[in-house]
Order: sequence, then C-alpha cells, then structure tokens
Amino acid sequence: MILRPSTLDDVPALAALGRTSFCAAFEDLYRPEDLQTFLEQAYSEEAVGIEIAAPECIHRLAEDAGKLVGYCKMHDPSGYAEYSDAKNPIALGQLYTAPGMTGSGIGAALMDWALAEARERGADAIQLSVYSENFGAQRFYQRYGFNKIADIGFWVGEQRDAEFLYELRLS
Repeated sequence: MILRPSTLDDVPALAALGRTSFCAAFEDLYRPEDLQTFLEQAYSEEAVGIEIAAPECIHRLAEDAGKLVGYCKMHDPSGYAEYSDAKNPIALGQLYTAPGMTGSGIGAALMDWALAEARERGADAIQLSVYSENFGAQRFYQRYGFNKIADIGFWVGEQRDAEFLYELRLS
C-alpha cells in the first residue's frame, strides 16, 4: 500500500469511493431524496474537484496495486475552531476505506499520516466529527487519544444527525 497526495486525475475514483463508502455505512439511515441531495453536494465529481483544487483542503489517498482503497482529507484551518480554545486547530474529515477493507490497516496508515501532517503544519489540535452511533469509528479515534468536546449536528438533506466533535491536542 502506498499513500500519496491527490490530483485532479483522481476526481472520478475519489468521488466514487466517497459515495460507495458513505452509502455502505449510512445509506439505510436516510430517505432517498435526502441521501441523493447529500451525495450530490459531497461526492459529485464537481464537488470533489473543487475540494482537491482548494488550498485549504488536503487529501491523502491510499492505493494498493494501483487501486484506490482509502483516503482522508484535512481542512486547514478547521471549521470547528469555535468549539475549542486551541489556537491553530486543523480538521480531519472523511477517513474512509473501501467497503470490506475496514481493519486492514488502511485507516491506521492514514491516521498516522494525518497526525504527522498536522504537526508539520504547526497545528495544536486535530478536530473531527463522528456520527453519534458509529461506535467502531469512535473507538478507533479514542485509541489515538481523541476526546469528545461537543455535540454538533450533521445535515444529510433535510435530516440532522447527532454528531460528536472529537479533538486531539498535539504537544
């Protein structure tokens, strides 16, 4: 497995993996019209291309045998800064693996990269949101030292999900 930055050539594969991963985990929670609205906003090729081109959004892709098997992205600065007294937080978002690949080390490799990247950028905290009932993801983040700092919402179409905002202070 290799980790590498994204390019605009990755847009179709990245959009497809984001959509597939999100649906595999959460599709049954939403009305079809809410899900479709969200997928277009977050995982259309246009939306993914805009993010890749934006300097405040940093993607890291995981490939195995030339196939995209996971990714994560960071936002610098964090959009959650108001919830913390951290002076320079960065946000980690969408740490996803291909369906069926959870537990194979992809997430850990991406998390290790994210921690190193945050430190290299001089961040004093990493913030992320996690669905309140995604217990596996919560345990994963807690193993790295993340702690819940707030209850927040996450919108999928017209549905508001209860999310937890987690933060890890960097020394």
